Amino acid sequence: MICMEVDGMKRVLFKVILPLAFVAVWLNMCYWICLGENGVNWFQFWIMSGFPFGIQKMLVLLIPRNFGIAGSIGVLALDAVIGGMIGVIVLAIKIIAIIREVINIIMELAGKRISC
Repeated sequence: MICMEVDGMKRVLFKVILPLAFVAVWLNMCYWICLGENGVNWFQFWIMSGFPFGIQKMLVLLIPRNFGIAGSIGVLALDAVIGGMIGVIVLAIKIIAIIREVINIIMELAGKRISC
């Protein structure tokens, strides 16, 4: 039987289970929002799925100044699209990091015998 100490359980919980659960719930929600009569709008799904992961970059790239209300909203919409595109790359990196952590945990458990 494989046992893990408290630190190992925290590592699994905070580096694998919670991030994977958040990503799965977010992608499922985006899928159902982007589902239409003609199928899934994949571009919208792509932008929406990366949105929370690229949110830090959205207002850093273009700051709306000296525009009217329409120009400011247009620049903010462009920031949201760019943030979503950057966020998809960050999301892919996070998924790769989760897979890498799972492999590291399996290798640690296979490499040494842990007694309870």
